[in-house]
Amino acid sequence: MDESETPAAEGSTAAPTAEEAGSPGVDGISDSAPPEILGLPAEMLGPLAEPLALLQAGGAVVAILLVLSVVALAIILMKLWQFGRLGVGINRHARAALALYRSGQAEEALGRLASARNPGARLLALAIRGRLRDDLPEPLLREELARLGSEEVEALRGGFRPLEVIGALAPLLGLFGTVLGMIAAFQALEQAGNRVDPSILSGGIWEALLTTAVGLAVAIPVVALLNLLERRVERQALEMESLVTQVFTVDLTAAPRPQRSAADSREGALRLHAAGE
Repeated sequence: MDESETPAAEGSTAAPTAEEAGSPGVDGISDSAPPEILGLPAEMLGPLAEPLALLQAGGAVVAILLVLSVVALAIILMKLWQFGRLGVGINRHARAALALYRSGQAEEALGRLASARNPGARLLALAIRGRLRDDLPEPLLREELARLGSEEVEALRGGFRPLEVIGALAPLLGLFGTVLGMIAAFQALEQAGNRVDPSILSGGIWEALLTTAVGLAVAIPVVALLNLLERRVERQALEMESLVTQVFTVDLTAAPRPQRSAADSREGALRLHAAGE
């Protein structure tokens, strides 16, 4: 028998099968080595495995975005609690107290505003007390009320600046992470040389785009809720200005008082004069 027809040498071994070599199984995960996420087996993490896998794929940029989202959520919850406690917006009790003041019942109006937490109601109470003082000129009272109103609005706007920064910074951070991921993907593609594997490039691209998606997911609700909160503050500022202004003005919607004519006035004066004689 020729050497070419001789069977394989006894010392030679057969090629390992895919299972023996630990080749990737379903979804590219090796059957012999369970996948690990942040150093822990995926089975141990349970339902947190997928979010943590995305965090691991996104890297430091996704971690920063998650921290920003937690900060934004804390600020929004704090502002909602503050607005709910103060009753920010249109206050019916303040309008009812203003109606009492305009009808000449100043003390009753102040009693209704005594326990009010709404900034507009508190400012209205200060305006009524100032009008009842004879030693306080109206221009000085108006100036002081304007200062106090500005302080109230500024207190309501506290925390809006960090939300604005997070809403503007989150998409930029996501784009920055995408650029870094694309750079890493093309570097891996270059190192592969002639042995180009499309999965190298596609895997790097989706991981890079992940940071942009997370950045937008953080920025969109933050910007939307920030606009809602700013609108409530604007309504409160307009309510405060309206209430304080009406303390110094007259109610044009009220029915006018009947005025006596000049002839009636002269006739009445003559009758009084004649009666006095």
